[in-house]
Amino acid sequence: MRHQVCIIGGGPSGLLLSLLLRRAGVDAVVLERRSRDYVLSRIRAGVLEQGLCDMLREAGIGSRMQAEGFVHDGTIITAHGTTVHIDFKKLTGKTVTIYGQTEVTRDLYEELDRIGAPVFHEAEDVAIHDADSDAPHVTFTHQGRSHRVDCDFIAGCDGFHGVSRNTIPKAVRREFENVYPFGWLGILAHTPPVADELVYSGHERGFALCSMRNANLSRHYLQVPLTGKAGDWSDDAFWAELRRRLPPHLAETLVTGPSIEKSIAPLRSFISEPMSWGRIYLAGDAAHIVPPTGAKGLNLAASDIHYLSKALIAHYAGDEGLLAAYSATALARVWKASRFSWSLTRMLHHFPAEGSFLARMQAAEVDYLAHSTAAQTALAENYVGLPY
Repeated sequence: MRHQVCIIGGGPSGLLLSLLLRRAGVDAVVLERRSRDYVLSRIRAGVLEQGLCDMLREAGIGSRMQAEGFVHDGTIITAHGTTVHIDFKKLTGKTVTIYGQTEVTRDLYEELDRIGAPVFHEAEDVAIHDADSDAPHVTFTHQGRSHRVDCDFIAGCDGFHGVSRNTIPKAVRREFENVYPFGWLGILAHTPPVADELVYSGHERGFALCSMRNANLSRHYLQVPLTGKAGDWSDDAFWAELRRRLPPHLAETLVTGPSIEKSIAPLRSFISEPMSWGRIYLAGDAAHIVPPTGAKGLNLAASDIHYLSKALIAHYAGDEGLLAAYSATALARVWKASRFSWSLTRMLHHFPAEGSFLARMQAAEVDYLAHSTAAQTALAENYVGLPY
């Protein structure tokens, strides 16, 4: 088969890229290793930057997000006896929208189905060939049959463990990584959120985050050691620990209930340079991972797709400049967003191996944030998303 762009990875970034390209008349095919049901079962981020919301509207799939999403004007940060409300709208004129990644993916699937865009699920043995030539191709197995996609370009949207990044020679790649000595234990529960906005809580026992998916579905997290398993935590133990890590006035409002999903995710910061080689262009987790503290994972993937879709569309209109600059352009934003996620993680998590000095520095940082409009503005600008 022949397509102009072969997209490896059918998560939200790959699906969004396919839709944006097809809206501009560029032919694309998506290869996804997992089944559609599996992709839609993954519980992921739910905080969308305004830039991503604008992209979804541009792609023609923003109506359900507009109707069902929760617009947040700010967030609450509490640590070391200090509570700060960061007013995004007042400080930046922008907001964020709470709308689950699963729902974004569902909207993308429905629109791609409607326009008849090809998506191969359970595509196995995906391999990239001749990526450094003018005639790359991708082979894969689907339902027991071998297939070959001849294409002009390959978009690697297949995540950290995918084939795309590893196709770039090791001699070309530079990888930067920081692995954090803890993970996040997260639960999903049919309970109302603890507050009208997200709550980030730093505590001597560890970090906690109170998030939400809708008015009756909450997502909460606890910083935990990586030595344990999610099954080691009963629901009662989780709720009790969450209460300990929240200020009393918020702990009193916490409504508990049985969990419907529970898991532990390790945290890392990771960036691979460059984000292109030959005819391969990486996007999202294939090129970078951020700790979830700054809500940047899905949003960073979306900014990659913004740059990559514009560059590919420009190429077919006769302009090569954006495609040549893609890696450098995307990486400039990736490093800034990674810095923000890293700094927020450092400010609010417990690092017992680093002793009391770091704890006092964290307290000073939160106190400065509480009394500095400039510091609050800087945090708000990064949280709502730096401009594309």
